[in-house]
Amino acid sequence: TERMRVDFIANASHELRTPLASLLGFVETLQGPAREDKAAREHFLKIMVEQGRRMSRLIDDLLSLSRVEQHQHLQPTTHVDLVVIVRQVVESFSPLAPERHVKLILEAPDSLSVIGDRDELIRLAENLIGNAIKYGSLPDRETQVNIIVSQIDSEASLSVRDHGAGIPPEHIPRLTERFYRIDTNASRANGGTGLGLAIVKHISNRHQAQFLIESSPGLGSTFKLIFPSDRLLSA
Repeated sequence: TERMRVDFIANASHELRTPLASLLGFVETLQGPAREDKAAREHFLKIMVEQGRRMSRLIDDLLSLSRVEQHQHLQPTTHVDLVVIVRQVVESFSPLAPERHVKLILEAPDSLSVIGDRDELIRLAENLIGNAIKYGSLPDRETQVNIIVSQIDSEASLSVRDHGAGIPPEHIPRLTERFYRIDTNASRANGGTGLGLAIVKHISNRHQAQFLIESSPGLGSTFKLIFPSDRLLSA
């Protein structure tokens, strides 16, 4: 546990140090050599905004992960409609998906109530669907992301499947580790912090849900959350 804590602090510090150093460097340049250079000023300011947003995303994810961990031993007791939550998240991504040449396809019943924390399940769905759009898109053609909410017997499930490049098998066991990335540059270019799937894992644990990842190179990836029967309102 102590080693994990030390590694986490070191990784978080590194992730924050890089954009912070970039910001400070540009500020010093704007105060000095580029003080009167309008073109350079506009260029640097654009990069500074991007780095500031990167730090903001990282801090948001760190706070989210901390909140989930603090309450992980407390099981949710509220009844929420999983379909309403997922529909809301799908609609929020409707402007981004076409930009990435991705079509979102939602399959769900009219409603499906589970026992859960609404805000955490929204964050979980945002991470899974957002990742599918960012990393499941293909540069040369339109693709789709299938989001399925279903009930089989006494279990409820949420499945997000992309049809992108897929994930090599050696990476799958480590995807939910904090700050683990398959391609660091691609992750950062897409606005990733390396914490999204770690947050999903902790939210899944708090809801006593099973989190499954299936993927093959060239065949896309499926991320699935299965709620046990005692988390299903109708059970």
